[in-house]
Amino acid sequence: MKNIKILTQEAISLLEALIETPSFSTEEDKTALLLENWFNQNEIPFKRENNNVWAFNMYFDKDKPTLLLNSHHDTVRPNQAYTNDPFKAIVRDGKLFGLGSNDAGGCLVSLLATFVHFYANETLPYNIVIVASAEEENSGKNGLNSVLKHLPELDCAIVGEPTLMQLAIAEKGLLVLDVKVKGTPSHAAHQNEDNAIYKTITVMEWFKNYNFTKISEQLGPVKMTVTQINAGKQHNVVPSECDLVVDIRVNDCYSNPEILEVVKEHVDAEVTPRSMHLNASSIPAAHELVQAGIALGRTTYGSPTLSDQSVLSCKSLKLGPGDTLRSHSADEFIYVDEIEEGIQLYIKILGDFLKQ
Repeated sequence: MKNIKILTQEAISLLEALIETPSFSTEEDKTALLLENWFNQNEIPFKRENNNVWAFNMYFDKDKPTLLLNSHHDTVRPNQAYTNDPFKAIVRDGKLFGLGSNDAGGCLVSLLATFVHFYANETLPYNIVIVASAEEENSGKNGLNSVLKHLPELDCAIVGEPTLMQLAIAEKGLLVLDVKVKGTPSHAAHQNEDNAIYKTITVMEWFKNYNFTKISEQLGPVKMTVTQINAGKQHNVVPSECDLVVDIRVNDCYSNPEILEVVKEHVDAEVTPRSMHLNASSIPAAHELVQAGIALGRTTYGSPTLSDQSVLSCKSLKLGPGDTLRSHSADEFIYVDEIEEGIQLYIKILGDFLKQ
């Protein structure tokens, strides 16, 4: 078993290499090669499909339950406010700067180091599988969701996202709706009681004011937000339709189909969901994995941001070094000591969990 200090140094070096290798969603082939090299250097057999790379612990036993460790190696594109080179790993004042350092490279390399730590343990009560997944940032079809068919039934999971190593025991799901309000087209000079834009005001008011009754203890209420509107092509023509995009953050009291049904019942418009699979997720506070974290002084909370938890049906915990407020920001960074702490805490939490 490698010394934790050596594992940490190797993890930070890997993160620096990941930062300096562009890996936008669907374009992660080069970082996937870096991950292959990591497994090869640690003499761990791995599998790859598209740009997803995964591996099982040495003594995998089909009769044991399985724990998933997961984080992603794709990134968003850098925003225009960067002052550093986003593809240059820069260490300054204890911070490691670079695109994807915080979201979610620090989490990924910390989980990889943790996996290596437990890899050759013969007495684990759980199998451990780690998946370094692609296409998380765009919820693509060739991400973690495409790997699940190759894995055994999962009993629980840790999804690595920046949580300051606190325990996100619930996460809101996402339902994006395209809403088309139809009316009667006409010349703007003529009276028209079926103006699609005016009808849209009523629809928008409903999305603004409607409250779903079930409030989650961890995630609070369902939140609906109109984020885009589009209608008309010229000043003197009343358009035949007005299009809206609605972003709905779903708590763990509802399924996406339940939310969609309520919307369709109340809204006089065509409503089309872009997808239905980005579900809310949660894990009971009493679960042994959560309790192992609480015993180490970690606190629990509900997360409003989406991750690969949304494609999992097992109980899942979001946990990782870094701060979600830095994600997608200019001059993104993670503190080096956050990675060091992350690896230590992952190992301690899993160690305590796997002893139970």
